[in-house]
Amino acid sequence: MKDSNFLQENNARHLWHPMGHPGTSIENPPNIISKAQGSTITDYDGNTVVDGVGGLWCVNVGYSCEPIKKAIIQQMDQLPYYSAFAGTTNEPAIELSYELCEMFSEENMGRAFFTSGGSDSVETALRLARQYHKINGANGRTKFLSLKKGYHGTHFGGASVNGNSRFRTNYEPLLSGCFHIPSPYTYRNPFNETDPERLADLCVAAAVDEIEFQGPDTIAAFIMEPIQGAGGVIVPHKSFMKKMRDVCTKYGILMIADEVITGFGRIGDWCGSRHWGVKPDMMTMAKGITSAYFPFGACMISENVAQVFEQGDPVLGSIGHGYTYSAHPVGAAAALACIRESQRLQIQKSAKIRGQQLFEGLKTLKSKYSVVGDVRGGHGLMAGIELVSNQQNKTPMGADNMAKLSAKIFKSGAMVRIGGHNILLSPPLIITEGETDQVLNAIEDGLKTLTG
Repeated sequence: MKDSNFLQENNARHLWHPMGHPGTSIENPPNIISKAQGSTITDYDGNTVVDGVGGLWCVNVGYSCEPIKKAIIQQMDQLPYYSAFAGTTNEPAIELSYELCEMFSEENMGRAFFTSGGSDSVETALRLARQYHKINGANGRTKFLSLKKGYHGTHFGGASVNGNSRFRTNYEPLLSGCFHIPSPYTYRNPFNETDPERLADLCVAAAVDEIEFQGPDTIAAFIMEPIQGAGGVIVPHKSFMKKMRDVCTKYGILMIADEVITGFGRIGDWCGSRHWGVKPDMMTMAKGITSAYFPFGACMISENVAQVFEQGDPVLGSIGHGYTYSAHPVGAAAALACIRESQRLQIQKSAKIRGQQLFEGLKTLKSKYSVVGDVRGGHGLMAGIELVSNQQNKTPMGADNMAKLSAKIFKSGAMVRIGGHNILLSPPLIITEGETDQVLNAIEDGLKTLTG
């Protein structure tokens, strides 16, 4: 085992990290995580803390799931890989496609297209949406609508429908034909509307206005997260997604639900679409599908969309899209084990209970500390804390203070994710009551450093 000096030096010299400046690793070496157990992680210096991030919104069943580990090992021994391009397949992928269609039958999902992760799943959905309309003879339907503050991965398609400039600006020009509407974000929105239901209606009206402006027969799909994750855990009013479903149906636009974060129990239901009572045309999934024990994702396709492909023209309906690792047998085996363990543990119920504890605790902190501008959550184990340096004008907290806050929280026993001036929380769904309190106490210690 290499010592920490060797690792830090060579991390800075040889390893570029996602979502960060390459020079940062030299000035401020990252924590080297060496092991994990349950809902805790341990760094190379022996510090053990509660993982308030769940890896990256993904380790739903925690770090000690023996059934997933065993499934991976057994599948490695039997068939570590074979292509699933047309002509060959494998048993775990077939079984998983059946299980997923059963699991999401309430959403009318009838087919699965497997990928390597969330960005792949989004790219798949966007491409299939355009192809769907071509099969139907609507060749002009090529545009996409999405929400500002939304996050849909980092491939060119996903980056183009992303609603956060941080993930767009340095890579422009992106795909043409991608348009964004206001997010139902009560704390900051162009309407200065604080009532969630009225704001939802204003955002829906803005969507209709954009559709009419672009031309309804030019739009292929609308994509949204049931709860926006990386954008700050922005929770819409319960009416919003239903009304957007109605708008999509009226104008012949496909609805894509990006369930990469909200799927598999995170939101207190098996998916966000079910939570809001919506049947989308496609659902993108990853993260919790294997609890990140193996890189894997899926694009779920509704029966209605599937029928258009399967009964369509042999050339137009042929799927000229896929990945080397699509339907990877080890990934599929990991997903099967993860889903069964998630169902056995009923982690969606745990997410609801512990999520309420977390949300109530955060609201208490908001009442005590003026730097907390807004607290969002209350729907499973997703929460966001927006920090400001001035309550009256909502001035975002500066980056230096956010870094100081994060370091103090870690020192006090919890790992959190900093997104701009937000603290983002998405712990494992198996987190205990005591561990949830530890996260809250650590955050309070951090807030104290900003208030003197």
